[in-house]
Amino acid sequence: MDFGLKGKVAVITGGSSGIGLETARMMLSAGARVAICGRSGDRLDEARRDLEAGFGAANLLAMTCDVLDIDQVGQFRDSVRDLFGGTDILVNNAGRAGRGSFDETSDDAWREELDLKFFSIIHPTRAFLPMLEASDAGAIVCVNALLSQKPEPHMVATSAARAGVLNLAKSLAREFAPKGIRVNSILLGLIESGQWRRRYETEGPEGVSRDDWLAGFARARNIPLGRMGKPEEPAAAIVFLASPLSSYTTGGLIDVSGGQAQYV
Repeated sequence: MDFGLKGKVAVITGGSSGIGLETARMMLSAGARVAICGRSGDRLDEARRDLEAGFGAANLLAMTCDVLDIDQVGQFRDSVRDLFGGTDILVNNAGRAGRGSFDETSDDAWREELDLKFFSIIHPTRAFLPMLEASDAGAIVCVNALLSQKPEPHMVATSAARAGVLNLAKSLAREFAPKGIRVNSILLGLIESGQWRRRYETEGPEGVSRDDWLAGFARARNIPLGRMGKPEEPAAAIVFLASPLSSYTTGGLIDVSGGQAQYV
């Protein structure tokens, strides 16, 4: 299927693993030129080798960057501009989930969570905005979570921050529409990821496989499809929202939660 992405430049934060890496793979497969960043140099190198093995090096940039560091984001932007000449798509994917009830969450933990969720979008968006404005198909996709509309008491800070980020994306969609830039979101449910693998390594009971442990979470959460999502499933939603196939959609969202959302 032609997504209309051939020759387009896609920037993906948090692109060294999981959903970000699968999005990069799909973008490259669709003919896009792709720049990924991440904080871990080792993980980024592994992702780069993986992608280069399948698609070559000419259309790929992989660069270490902490999106909370303005200077590093600026250096990443400059490298993208120097190599590819511009940017058509920005996927704001950096972030992680923080666990804790209200009583367990300190002021510092609140500040850290709010800082991460907001500025992981604000810094890249601000840096790449001029190039997105110059594009004839500017698009931003924000990777968010079902927590933004279905908060969990054991993830109080993350839930609140996610709700704010959903509002931010809606605001940017209205503000950027006259500039020709679309802004949309996806809302994740439970998706298999490195974070879940690491949780299994520390929390998984002895004698229980990771697949069985994850399936137990799906049953406990009453996910109608009966399983966790695979990283390539939200990646497909991201690619659709970033592509000209969704050219009349802005300020929207796609729910990728296996039917877990119950709101109307």
